[in-house]
Amino acid sequence: MKGLLDERSRRRWAAAEARSAGPGGIAAVVRATDVSESTVRRGLLELETGEEVEAGRIRRAGAGRPGILEREPGLSKALDGLIDPATRGDPQSPLRWTSKSGTKLAEALRGMGHEVVARTVLRLLKAKGYSLQANEKSREGAQHPDRDAQFEHINDVVAAAIAADQPAISIDSKKRELVGDFKAVGRELEPSGKPVKVRTHDFKDKQLGHAIPFGVYDLASDEGWVNVGIDGNTAEFAVNSILGWWEHLGRERYPNAATLTITADCGGANSHRVRLWKLELQRLANATGLQIVVCHFPPGTSKWNKIEHRLFSFMSLNWRGKPLVSHEVIINLISATTTSTGLTVHANLDTRPYPTRIEVTDEQLATVNITRHDFHGDWNYTIRPSLNKS
Repeated sequence: MKGLLDERSRRRWAAAEARSAGPGGIAAVVRATDVSESTVRRGLLELETGEEVEAGRIRRAGAGRPGILEREPGLSKALDGLIDPATRGDPQSPLRWTSKSGTKLAEALRGMGHEVVARTVLRLLKAKGYSLQANEKSREGAQHPDRDAQFEHINDVVAAAIAADQPAISIDSKKRELVGDFKAVGRELEPSGKPVKVRTHDFKDKQLGHAIPFGVYDLASDEGWVNVGIDGNTAEFAVNSILGWWEHLGRERYPNAATLTITADCGGANSHRVRLWKLELQRLANATGLQIVVCHFPPGTSKWNKIEHRLFSFMSLNWRGKPLVSHEVIINLISATTTSTGLTVHANLDTRPYPTRIEVTDEQLATVNITRHDFHGDWNYTIRPSLNKS
């Protein structure tokens, strides 16, 4: 019966059993039920006097130990002060440089004179509507005033290229991946209790090295080309990736092409500020005979680049939970990426060296046959084949 009754019913039941047992009944009930003697006697008193409590209560008003907020005046306000974002930004706040765990909060509150433990702090936080939350990526930093206008410009340029049956591609590099039996992001179905064993620490294997997937996504044909480099993520590597796409896929798909339109992020190796990027694009224009039209996305908007959610997201899904143990495995996983809407992906391993910190002189930059567009010429420009290709 003990586990089925509330506190009031339990003490009255124990009192009734003790009374029916006669002399020694209280001691017998205490031994049998672990109910304290004082509780049994209180139940006997209630039975004898007929004392009742208010409906919905199990004790008299005012009975029992006072709550923590009653015992510790100012505790709720002090806790609010610790977890308030403005206070946490204050260098003088005791939790400015620590995590907001229950233990840390309890320590800070005890330092302010409140007798409280971590378990109580977590209970109070739950009552205030707090729960464990991960960071959510949503802020893109300061919004450029011409952001929307640039999006419209990119849309117009790409739409015009596709309508004229000219190639339009979206480019970007995926994050550098360690090659070897390292823990992979995500989960994969495996026999229960038999996870794939991987290294404990993610230290680069000097022999296996790393892999840098640079993607080229054909906006019209839903087709991707991924050049996997093993050295530096440079402007030369980016342009060679584009050239690889043109030689293996683009030239045949667009036999009458005169212009290649490229949409790219505003940063990285293909940044609009990188001199080597423009010098390498001149090399691309000379090698292909194409006019290269480039439109950069505004700062802080890289996730709007089509390649992110039309190619890279599906690549990540395809290799989730799979350790990238070799370059061959990476190439095969990328090439096997497909979607129900018809995405196909081709992959190539690029073993060429790409040295970093190459300086481009003013004289070299002056050889680039560049025409800047009327709208935001820093983000939008055309590079034509040079008259002197030597």
